[in-house]
Amino acid sequence: MEMNLQQQRIAAIQEALQLAKLDGWLFYDFRHSDPLAYRILKLDPHTHTTRRWFYFVPANGEPTKIVHRIEDDKLDALPGTKQIYLKWQVQHDFLRTALGKARRIAMQYSPLNAIPYISRVDAGTIELVRSFDVEVVTSADLVQHFEAVWSPEQKATHLTAAENVHRIIHEAFAEIARSIRASEEVTEYSIQQFMMQRFADAGMICDAPPIVAVNANSANAHYSPNSQRFSPIQQGDFVLLDVWAKLNQTHSVYADLSWTGFVGETVPEAHTRIFDIVAAARDAAVDFIRQKVSAGESFRGAEVDDVSRAVIIQAGYEDQFTNRTGHSIGEEVHGNGANIDNLETPDTRFVVPNTCFSIEPGIYLKGQFGLRSEIDVFVSENEVLIAGQPIQTHIIPILA
Repeated sequence: MEMNLQQQRIAAIQEALQLAKLDGWLFYDFRHSDPLAYRILKLDPHTHTTRRWFYFVPANGEPTKIVHRIEDDKLDALPGTKQIYLKWQVQHDFLRTALGKARRIAMQYSPLNAIPYISRVDAGTIELVRSFDVEVVTSADLVQHFEAVWSPEQKATHLTAAENVHRIIHEAFAEIARSIRASEEVTEYSIQQFMMQRFADAGMICDAPPIVAVNANSANAHYSPNSQRFSPIQQGDFVLLDVWAKLNQTHSVYADLSWTGFVGETVPEAHTRIFDIVAAARDAAVDFIRQKVSAGESFRGAEVDDVSRAVIIQAGYEDQFTNRTGHSIGEEVHGNGANIDNLETPDTRFVVPNTCFSIEPGIYLKGQFGLRSEIDVFVSENEVLIAGQPIQTHIIPILA
């Protein structure tokens, strides 16, 4: 008999558990506290859920569903034995029985909250499971395998999205130049809305409008204009564009690129000097990744951050590099795979094949300007692919 989507997923989870030498993976949710569980288990994330449920997938054997009587159909799409509780004491008994002889299981938990994207289970529930003499380990690598790895179809959507984003960035620079030459008012907000229209024209969507930041605004890494807050774009202004979008179709993944320009024919030396440092940090990270993949060696997100950050530290701008070097990219622009980070978190996860992440070192000079150069890097077992070519090699002179 042919397996359905959920049955195929459970079979894949059990195979991964056996390879990881774990006794099982316990999923838990209360009022959508764990969106990862819904995605990994292929459940509808929009269902109304008000009671706690557990789903235990053992490395071998039949899974167990533990659901509340009021919502006893909540996990019916999943295979396994169903246990229905009303009293909390019965819930605890069912959970103890489901875990059985399991002594080492994974949950959406991160020791010391090192990787907050994985920390979805509250401390009390972890304590409850541990009270059954069960060791809880982080599911971070399992999550990465099921949540961050792209299919060939998703990779194709990324390549198309990156081409579109790259084109729209340059169209935005051209629109700034056209407006200024025509003596028309042009602002951060008008260019942002210009790009949003281009997204719509290309069948693209995004979770938030792109960043368009001039001069000192660009020194705020997450500044974004809106209809009430924006600055004009004028001759002699530095402009940063941070643009992310994906195709408007199921399971498409994001592209996320940042470019910088200067409204003038000649870019000032002060801006060029900072760009060269940032670009060197970006390229050092890519060179490190290429070397590792070429040698067939594993590498961690934190290691790549260290390589990139070292370039900026050596240049004397350690305190001005205030963001991690990069983030995982998936169906959300900030995905659930390994981040290129040893600053905000010690992301010691290995970067696994067929995943994608940004490389975006930056230097942010408060009150002056901030500069980053962002690319997306896809890695397989033998490939390092950078979409949205060409990579920026110099600040764009917008009126040249």
